[in-house]
Amino acid sequence: MTGTAPQTLRTNQPQDADVHRFEVAHVDRDIYTVDIRGHHIQVDQPIEAGGTDIAPTPTELFAASVATCVAFYAGRFLHRHGLDQAGLRVRTEFTMATDRPARVASVHVTISPPPGLPEQRRAALLAVASRCTVHNTLHQPPEIGIELAP
Repeated sequence: MTGTAPQTLRTNQPQDADVHRFEVAHVDRDIYTVDIRGHHIQVDQPIEAGGTDIAPTPTELFAASVATCVAFYAGRFLHRHGLDQAGLRVRTEFTMATDRPARVASVHVTISPPPGLPEQRRAALLAVASRCTVHNTLHQPPEIGIELAP
């Protein structure tokens, strides 16, 4: 169209301000560290897999990411409704697929609400916690690009 202002096409690509960056560095053997906003997290492998078992595995962190996201959303729900968060717990179990490619086959998360949570709030707590960012991401997977640096 002529004589009109240029239009900006909106895409699902993040703007630079929305991009979160961090770097993983090799420490020793199967140990790697990642610095995220000044927080240092290490990963390793169990001894039986050739590691030194000084930290969780990347796969355990993946399952922990689901669990902590669910816990965060549950906690925020409780706080928003003036309910006590003390005693809120989230238990998580995951299983690995037995075929290839190597991957997590299932993650099961159980929320133990704080004692005394009113019965009428239980379903809402579950609904809110079930829509955490990590859970949503697994249902609508992001594009993942892996490349070698020049």
